[in-house]
Amino acid sequence: MKKKLALALAVVMVMGAVLTGCGGKGGKLTFTTGSESGTYYGFGTVLAGQISDKTKTTVTAVVGKGSKGNIEAMNVKDAQLGFVQSDVMAYAYNGERLFEENKIDSFSTVAALYMEQVQIITLDPSIKSVADLKGKSVSVGESGSGVYFNAVDVLSAYGLDVEKDIKPTYQGFGDSTDALQDGKIDAAFVVAGAPTPAVTALAASRDVYVVELDDEHIDKLIADSPYYSKYVISADTYKMDADATTVAVGAVIIARDDCSEDDIYNVISGIYDSIDTLGHDKKAELDLDFAASITAVPYHPGAAKYFTEKGLTVPTK
Repeated sequence: MKKKLALALAVVMVMGAVLTGCGGKGGKLTFTTGSESGTYYGFGTVLAGQISDKTKTTVTAVVGKGSKGNIEAMNVKDAQLGFVQSDVMAYAYNGERLFEENKIDSFSTVAALYMEQVQIITLDPSIKSVADLKGKSVSVGESGSGVYFNAVDVLSAYGLDVEKDIKPTYQGFGDSTDALQDGKIDAAFVVAGAPTPAVTALAASRDVYVVELDDEHIDKLIADSPYYSKYVISADTYKMDADATTVAVGAVIIARDDCSEDDIYNVISGIYDSIDTLGHDKKAELDLDFAASITAVPYHPGAAKYFTEKGLTVPTK
């Protein structure tokens, strides 16, 4: 009887490992990304394919709802990996802002991959500064999203209130660029690695402008929210007349804490040991020092093992 019970328990444990995809060597991990019109999905699909090809861990990239939705999906074990903004993952881990009533800290950092820019996109060349958005119809991202809070931060730095000083709409990247194309809104916040597919598609038929932030307000924004850093988007990104100065946050891969050390080691080694074979322009921005630069959320042991082998030390739980 005891042997049968032990066997049954062993079967349950194995099945649980298979279902969560965090069961040890050669696991199968689901990687939640973003919308098909964003950089998360495009780059995430490429990363998943390479990890699966180069290691014993199989990763499947799926469409996600962005940073907040990805963290929530991982928390209920619908996914084991996720793309997130560096600011949003800190909010979740610390129980702040959009996670104030629902703190989630069941995840760890795998690697910071690249910077994703706060792109305020418009087709109106008269809108040159954030201050010019006053009274305008502006998409500020989906309600409660990381993009929404980026919009709140940037507008606040200029003394503008999302609900009082602009006419906000709450749309994702694809819907926002469609609304710009149709003249339904004046500008849209798009927080993603540039070039972003939705904006690139818009720029193919229209002259696209990125609304700039000046140094004074960038300094104020960074002082209030240190997750941001100054960033210049080059003119050739969207065939613009000149470079555009804005701010950016980090794009980070996170993993559930219960994923095995071996699987997460495979995830990061599959990316960084073969950067040159990645079929995406974002590979040019991958850098090991930047990958190990996150301090807000500790790293997964599998990632820490990889960085140690490369002579880098990262914080762990």
